[in-house]
Amino acid sequence: MARKVKVLFILISITFFLSGCWSKKELTDLAIVAAMGVDRAEDGKYVMTLQIINPGNVAGSIRSGGAQSPPVTIYSATGNNLVEASRRASSKISRRLYYAHTNLVVLGEDLAREEGVATFIDGIDRDHEFRITTTMVIANHSSAEDLLRTLTPVDKIPANKVLKTLEFSEKKWGHSVKTSIQDVMKGLQSSKGATVVSGFRLLGDPKHASLPENIQESEPESTLEASGIAIIKDGKLVDWQYGKSARGTVWIRDEIKGTDINIDWNGKKEVIAYQTDRQKTTVSGEMKNGRPHVSIHTRVEGSIGEMSEPIDITDVKVISKMEEKVEKEIQGEIKKAIEQAQANQADIFGFDQAIRRSRPDDWNKLQGMWNEVYFPDLKVDIKVEAYIRRAGLRNKSFLSSLEE
Repeated sequence: MARKVKVLFILISITFFLSGCWSKKELTDLAIVAAMGVDRAEDGKYVMTLQIINPGNVAGSIRSGGAQSPPVTIYSATGNNLVEASRRASSKISRRLYYAHTNLVVLGEDLAREEGVATFIDGIDRDHEFRITTTMVIANHSSAEDLLRTLTPVDKIPANKVLKTLEFSEKKWGHSVKTSIQDVMKGLQSSKGATVVSGFRLLGDPKHASLPENIQESEPESTLEASGIAIIKDGKLVDWQYGKSARGTVWIRDEIKGTDINIDWNGKKEVIAYQTDRQKTTVSGEMKNGRPHVSIHTRVEGSIGEMSEPIDITDVKVISKMEEKVEKEIQGEIKKAIEQAQANQADIFGFDQAIRRSRPDDWNKLQGMWNEVYFPDLKVDIKVEAYIRRAGLRNKSFLSSLEE
């Protein structure tokens, strides 16, 4: 009997230490923010744009009039800082703003050029709800507000459209990178204030982009697409990289996951499409004659995806020639990316870290003038090894049989 009383007393005592639901948050009291954008107003204040999910409309509910309800609602507010703008936005919303599920942060191009990203990041980094793994993009030739107001047809939540486009573009095309707030913070801290940020832009009329008609058309008049890589120096946007120059940067940073390289053949343009399967880039640094020197080695394996001319790829010499052309193309892209970065005096590749790792004593003398003096004149050796491992389901081209 005494034992039962002791057990009962312990169980009752434990209940006093249980926290219960003291910090509960009812879903009906929360406004879930899917994306946040920040621009600069003419009076110098911040303009915060919030893309808030309408849970009942995400599944595509239909109103009585037959029109589809928008899956998101947009709210904007201004303030002298992000905290003030967020507080002001709460006066327009009947629910508490909840940032724990914010997957996308968009920074307007004008704000990125004039003020930079550091102050903007500081406000997010201090918020206990915000995750620094959230994807960050800069609006390319547009404002953050225009991007967030755009309705997209396939991905009902526009923020998901941006995230998935960046992800698949990175895997298949290689002209863009998906950067998080954490990536940007590390880049600014480790590369003398130089790093890269994903670019995204609005194609079409911004006014039409926010109308329901934009997602009811088979070919939307306004849409969003990944566009370029932003070069950040001293925390501010200084230039954009596009096309081959952008892909060259992705090669150097060893972030290529898959891409397609077109090569010429016998005087004809872009005859062969080379698809990469595996790739690896290593960067090493050293000192030569008292000057920093960097070596880049890229190894890539891939396959032939398409040929618009009948070519005998059973010939080993033909394959070797193709591989040489792929190597030259990649070398050209890497060189173009380096030249643009050197013109902007922004080491976005992490070459400074390669020198620091190999020659820490020398790096202490170089770091004070790295971006302004040493990086613009840096000598870089580029070595590329390209291999063709497969040719698809056939060796002999279908075009050869037509000629025969």
